[in-house]
Amino acid sequence: MENIGALALLLAFCISLYAIVSSVVGRLKNKPFLTLSAERAVLAVWLLVTTAAGILVYSLMTGDYRMAYVASHTNRDMAPFYKFAAWWGGQEGSLLFWSFLLSTYAAIAVLTTRRNHRNLLPWVIAILSTIQLFFLLLNNFIVSPFQVLAVDKVVTSVADGNGLNPLLQYWAMVIHPPFLYLGYVGFAVPFAFAMSALIGRAPGESWIYTTRRWTLVTWLFQSTGVMLGSAWAYHVLGWGGYWMWDPVENASLLPWLGGTAFLHSVMMQEKKGMMKVWNMVLISATFFLCIFGTFLTRSGIVSSVHAFAESPIGKYFVAFLALGIASVAWLILDRLPFLKSEAELESVVSRESSFLFNNLILLASCFAVLWGTLFPVLSEKFSTEKISLDALWFNRLMVPIGLFLLILTGVGPLFAWRRTSIASLRKNFQWPGIGMLVVAIALFAGGMRYAYSIISLSFCFFVAATIVLEFFRGAKTINEKSHTGFIPSIIELTHRNTRRYGGYLVHMGIVLMFIGWSGHPFNQTAVGDVDKGDVMHVGAYTLKVADLTEGDTPNYQWEKATLEVSKNGESLGTLEPTRLFYKAQQQATAEIALRTRLNEDLYINYAAHDGNRATLQAYVFPLVTWIWVGAVVLIFGTLVALVPSKVSRAYTRTEVVGTVKKDAVVQA
Repeated sequence: MENIGALALLLAFCISLYAIVSSVVGRLKNKPFLTLSAERAVLAVWLLVTTAAGILVYSLMTGDYRMAYVASHTNRDMAPFYKFAAWWGGQEGSLLFWSFLLSTYAAIAVLTTRRNHRNLLPWVIAILSTIQLFFLLLNNFIVSPFQVLAVDKVVTSVADGNGLNPLLQYWAMVIHPPFLYLGYVGFAVPFAFAMSALIGRAPGESWIYTTRRWTLVTWLFQSTGVMLGSAWAYHVLGWGGYWMWDPVENASLLPWLGGTAFLHSVMMQEKKGMMKVWNMVLISATFFLCIFGTFLTRSGIVSSVHAFAESPIGKYFVAFLALGIASVAWLILDRLPFLKSEAELESVVSRESSFLFNNLILLASCFAVLWGTLFPVLSEKFSTEKISLDALWFNRLMVPIGLFLLILTGVGPLFAWRRTSIASLRKNFQWPGIGMLVVAIALFAGGMRYAYSIISLSFCFFVAATIVLEFFRGAKTINEKSHTGFIPSIIELTHRNTRRYGGYLVHMGIVLMFIGWSGHPFNQTAVGDVDKGDVMHVGAYTLKVADLTEGDTPNYQWEKATLEVSKNGESLGTLEPTRLFYKAQQQATAEIALRTRLNEDLYINYAAHDGNRATLQAYVFPLVTWIWVGAVVLIFGTLVALVPSKVSRAYTRTEVVGTVKKDAVVQA
């Protein structure tokens, strides 16, 4: 079986190389049969990589312990879905997963665009196949997932495997990495179309219309992956946090920031023909940040609970990034006349300027995160000491940036194109602004003294109010005409322009997450060594140890504390934090006990056991649930934005410079 898998990957490598050559030659020499064969080559690569992936998954599920990868990442006592998740739980398998997703994306791109973009498609195939070739190079010659165990060149086997890392044996980790990979890999498609438009000097913005949903779906996957990673950290690692500015966490955030900036900026090119160079830079930067994130996880240059062990593949990623960035930079500079803007910014108080400010702040935050992530590596390279920047450094920098982005979230969409009148400003912002000031004063009068929390919660009210008013005004107008009721009017309003109102829902999700983050300064903590009958206090909660028990399973041993929980004298039931010790890996993990409410979480971790006493860590986290509520709203809003609008809207593009009007029309 392993020989068939290895052969399939080798054939996929050769066919990817053929796809590059045939698509380029076919396009330059105008040979349709070559471009057609390149399209079929992409489909053949998908079939071969899928075959290899299927063989690896089958080996993981059936426990073929002759294979080194299977022996290293599964054992007989693991649940079937964790055996399946072992596909991306290790270095070799995760790179094969990358290749599988990329081949799937490439095949879908070919099948869905081959009729409408005959001129662009050969270049798209060449670019996607080049990326595919790089990862198949790793799969075949550097870190093959089909290596077998051998002693004196004789294939051997082991009785049982080492098993998956216990920290990864949690339901969120079954879906968190695939969502992140779907985001990482997916940005290759809009990148390929953008570069193809540059190479072929394609007129208009057809590549944007083609890849709009590609980009939005990819951004949705990336957003979901980041939030699932936060939830995993909160529920599994036991320290109570959801983000610690870990290098690998940052690696997932960087392309999200770049993709967010691109999604906003590209609307300027669609509607106004502006920021063309900017958009090419943004989509290229986002793609290369995806490659950089993949490299960071695998190179061993940073220490992280998320990262793989040090491996020889780092230098290959560095070479790929260097060649790719240099090629794209040359291409953009060479095509600068082709990317000339069709309009200029007319007013600072306009939607165009809000998009520009939004992009600048997002890129500033992206650079800050990138600098903070790489600083330990750079400090060690250019000095004798490795200096790490902690969460406090990131928070000092990113909190003000985040608050500025939050207020832009409410202000930007309500500015008019070109320039905004005083009357429009008053109509849209008067009452939300007054409400924001009232909220700030009320919070201060109520005893809150954390400035950032006051500012954040006040801004959250402002942005939420502007969004609610937009829905209310539109629904009221529809209701007055159709008399269908207010809720049906909101649904009708949203359906008429899903892109706009889906975007508002995404912004509301961001607002709710900011509410959750605003509670961080009010966290409360208690740590204690307890025995049966002992009592702990954290905040207003009383925790009485009713029992300490232990047990054994084939996969792990467990220790559990049963706690009777009360608050201000009122009984709230029991919680049972548990500590697990996995036998194969000789590693302990925690199953935290959690009481979740909208106002606060009670979070208890069974940290250690010594004799008859247990070490418990208890936390109270105000408002943290709103982070997960906001994430759900953000995902829902993105799904709404993906639904085709009921009403097609057109925007006439005007060139301000020279007062020359163009007839180009952009469909929303």
